[in-house]
Amino acid sequence: MITVAMLYPGSSAEDEYATLERRFVDVSFPIVHTWEGATDHDVRSLLALGARDVLSPHANAARRLGPDAVMWACTSGSFVFDERVEEQAGWVSEASGAPASSTTLAFVAAARHLGVRQVRLAATYPADVSAHFVAVLNRSDVTVVDAASHDVASGEDAGRLDPRQVRAMICAGHEDGVDAVLVPDTALHTVDLIESLEAELDTIVLTANAVTAWQGLRLAGHSALTDGLGRLFRMP
Repeated sequence: MITVAMLYPGSSAEDEYATLERRFVDVSFPIVHTWEGATDHDVRSLLALGARDVLSPHANAARRLGPDAVMWACTSGSFVFDERVEEQAGWVSEASGAPASSTTLAFVAAARHLGVRQVRLAATYPADVSAHFVAVLNRSDVTVVDAASHDVASGEDAGRLDPRQVRAMICAGHEDGVDAVLVPDTALHTVDLIESLEAELDTIVLTANAVTAWQGLRLAGHSALTDGLGRLFRMP
């Protein structure tokens, strides 16, 4: 059994990891909650959410699970650290004693793995928050050709969006010519939509919880290959 511990703020879409587990026969994604308050989509709040003194005790607590890898399962709470995003993953690894990464770094790794260079962003966040993700991607040689920001106030609000609303947000304004659409909120329910979205948009769709699971599995030495989760999970 491969165990990838997910450090997860709040509880808005944590059930996505149970859905992801069912796609494999030998994988566990236990949730370690890191934050019980509101997960507001503003830069100051997100910096607090992902601070070392918040993450490290929970990463240390994850040791009891004997994890093969640990993921900081939050996009905005990682990309707001900008150039320090890899340093943040290092805090988690040091505290947990296991290889570690974050959702932001998982998006970068997935884009590199698939050869993705030009993307469209379908973000729940306000524009000033999304801008930090765009900057991280640009530094990683991923060009954001369109960044749609939908001004969802918090992770809790994102988690309450129904599949029809999520699909509409992701498909809004889509044009051909990008390598992938990136959907960067782990509070958003997307896993069950990936296959149909890729068929409808005729492009790769990378969503936050899916790339987090993929990156964690690969850090743990698992192939992360399976059906039903889009092209990322079919590319060896």
